[in-house]
Amino acid sequence: MILVTGGTGLVGTHLLFHLLMKGLSVRAIYRTGSNLEKVEEIFSFYDSRSKEFFNKIDWVEADINDLPALEVAFTNITRVYHCAAYISFDPNDFKQLQKVNEEGTLNIVNLCIARKIEKLCYVSSIGAIGRGSEGAIATENNEWSDNKVNVYGMTKHFAEMEVWRASQEGVPVVIVNPGVILGPGFWLSGSGSLFRIAAKGSKFYPPGGTGFVTVNDVVKIMMQLMDSAIQGHRFIVIDKNLKYKEILSNIAREFGKPTPKIAIKFWQLNLLWRLDWLRTKLTGKQRKITRKNVISFRHPVTYSNRKVIGMLNFEFELMAETVYFSCNRFKEAFPDQFT
Repeated sequence: MILVTGGTGLVGTHLLFHLLMKGLSVRAIYRTGSNLEKVEEIFSFYDSRSKEFFNKIDWVEADINDLPALEVAFTNITRVYHCAAYISFDPNDFKQLQKVNEEGTLNIVNLCIARKIEKLCYVSSIGAIGRGSEGAIATENNEWSDNKVNVYGMTKHFAEMEVWRASQEGVPVVIVNPGVILGPGFWLSGSGSLFRIAAKGSKFYPPGGTGFVTVNDVVKIMMQLMDSAIQGHRFIVIDKNLKYKEILSNIAREFGKPTPKIAIKFWQLNLLWRLDWLRTKLTGKQRKITRKNVISFRHPVTYSNRKVIGMLNFEFELMAETVYFSCNRFKEAFPDQFT
């Protein structure tokens, strides 16, 4: 049986669907309060048998920091996809990021070692790829440095160190480092923020850009790696390096909204992160923009996908089709946003 952590997130839900489509037995863990109905909803985007597929999942309520519950979840498991993560770029969330991303991964790794799991796939992030020298294309071999790294990327890097420990202890492992993952279903989190901005018809766009990939491509690569003899490798998983203006314009056009025309200036961004810091101090609310965010806008990284294409002979799907599909699903779910 296959275990999926983070089964209620964007990657996890799509991974579960693809595994079930192949007729595989899957177990997924979920935390108290997780929206399991969202999983079935996303299944329904792709197949009319969504309830049938959903009912085939062996759901186990567990937190990746709850060892007794994890012990139960690992019963009769042969392979593990570790997708669970806490995502935040707010320095005030650093302890929670460490607890989930680092300590949680340590727990998963220890159980994989103890139960002699056949193979482990860990979903990391391009945030854990070393930035390298200015203007150079980033690869999986870039040397890691804490310089200019946000708190999320830092904790994902240290989580990767735990996964490599599993490799040293005899567990075959692969790591994927996706860029910004585009897909339907999650309006309020992850790349949903890009769709929300575009839906407002904002005139402004941030400078710079990053690597983008569709959720189904991420899942297909993960499954192909797990079914292969490949182990002990990490893979940057991006389809294209795009400017934020370009991706926001593509989404806005699908929504029938004006495309952004005005670049936010760096002096404005520097003012905004300071005002946002003050807002957080006064209200206790989560940060929306930090100094590290501004640094990433000023020093964007171009990522290489040559390794994953070369080793898997992988062909990425048309990103425009996923943007179109996602926009239509969001319009169906939130019609009030488009009236």
